[in-house]
Amino acid sequence: MIDLVLSVDVQADAGTTWLALTDWERQHEWMLGTYVEVAEGDGRSVGSKLTAFTGVRGVGFTDPMEITSWEPPVRCTVRHVGSVVKGTGAFHVHAKGPHRSTFVWAESLVPPLGPAGQLGWPVVKPAFVLGLRYSLKRFARFAEGYTVGQA
Repeated sequence: MIDLVLSVDVQADAGTTWLALTDWERQHEWMLGTYVEVAEGDGRSVGSKLTAFTGVRGVGFTDPMEITSWEPPVRCTVRHVGSVVKGTGAFHVHAKGPHRSTFVWAESLVPPLGPAGQLGWPVVKPAFVLGLRYSLKRFARFAEGYTVGQA
C-alpha cells in the first residue's frame, strides 16, 4: 500500500472549505488534470458514486469512486473501485477558528501494475506529491473565494 497525507491551510471557515471541497464538478478548477462528475446519487451521501478522469487531451484514466462516509463539514471517505486506482481516500476539514481551516487529503492506495508499480513508486512519488501540493495550494485559493452556485 501507498499511504499519502498532505494538507493545506485555508483562510476560510470550515463550512465554506467543506462546500468548496465537495463541489465535485468544480474540482477541475483546482486539481491538476482532473475532472469529476457525480455518476450516481447526489454526491453528498454514503453510496453516491463519483467518476474522476485524470489526464490530458483525452489520454489518461478513469477513477470511479464510491462515498463510504459522509460527515459534513468534517470528513468524507471514498473507496476507489476502478481497475487503475484501488484503495481508499479521505478528505478532512479541521476548523482553526472563525475564518480559518485546514484541509487534509489522505490516500491509501494499491499501486497499479502490481510489483512494477510498487518498484516504480519511489521514482513517480516526487512528481506526484509536487503536483498534489500545487493542487492543494490552488484549492486554498479556490475555497477562499468560494461562492455557492458560482460557475
